[in-house]
Amino acid sequence: MYIPRLKQKYQEEIKDSLMKSFNYKSSMQIPRLEKICLNQGVGDAVADKKLVESAVAEMTDIAGQKAIPTYSKKDISNFKLRKGMPIGVKVTLRGDRMYEFLDRLISVSLPRTRDFRGVSAKGFDGRGNYTLGIKEQIIFPEIDIDKVNKISGMDITFVTSAESNEEAKALLSEFGMPFQKSKNA
Repeated sequence: MYIPRLKQKYQEEIKDSLMKSFNYKSSMQIPRLEKICLNQGVGDAVADKKLVESAVAEMTDIAGQKAIPTYSKKDISNFKLRKGMPIGVKVTLRGDRMYEFLDRLISVSLPRTRDFRGVSAKGFDGRGNYTLGIKEQIIFPEIDIDKVNKISGMDITFVTSAESNEEAKALLSEFGMPFQKSKNA
């Protein structure tokens, strides 16, 4: 049976490493990756409905799972926005697909970013979740650059079971997330 590379690495190496470094009493205290959420706001969709459809198609290619449009919750006249209009796209990955996406992100996509020096360590929320902003969706090899209508960014949120930022950073670092080296260290 096929097991994703990072899932196997987590079970064989990362669990033991985190258990030693944080002195957990139970193996259930070891933080784990629960889900990865991809969100993309399509602000220009107010004028052109086809932008959401192309964003759904691109996000589906990137995630390997069907993306769904998100809709506005209220009217905002300054933005010509009506309640119920599609204004974004989202995907939530769990299980094997989540590990496959993380593997592709770390080993292929992030190194393709222009002037890449690592991801910022400031994206933690205090509860063990990390959010990473990507400026261009074309860093993913699944996207054909010739077919892209508009270059747009997205947010990728890693939801972990960690209690603190330190534990979550240690978990993501073990997976191979290339965090920037702090300037004062």
